[in-house]
Amino acid sequence: MQTEIIKIKGMTCMGCVNSVKNVLEKIPGVNGADVSLEQKQAVIQYDAVTTSPNQFKDAIKEAGFEVVN
Repeated sequence: MQTEIIKIKGMTCMGCVNSVKNVLEKIPGVNGADVSLEQKQAVIQYDAVTTSPNQFKDAIKEAGFEVVN
C-alpha cells in the first residue's frame, strides 16, 4: 500500500468532505481515504499497481474542488 496526501481548496463543510471521500473511495485500488476539513487535505491509502495520484486529483477536480500543488 502507498499513501498520498493531497491538499484541497474549496471545501467548506462536512458535505464537501463527504463528496471528496466518496469520489476517492470509488476509484479501483483505493483502500481508504481520510478527508479533513480542518487540514484541507485528503490522505489516501492505495495500491500503486491499480491506480495513481493523478486519478485522485482528476476525481477531486471533477467533484468541483481545487487541488493545491
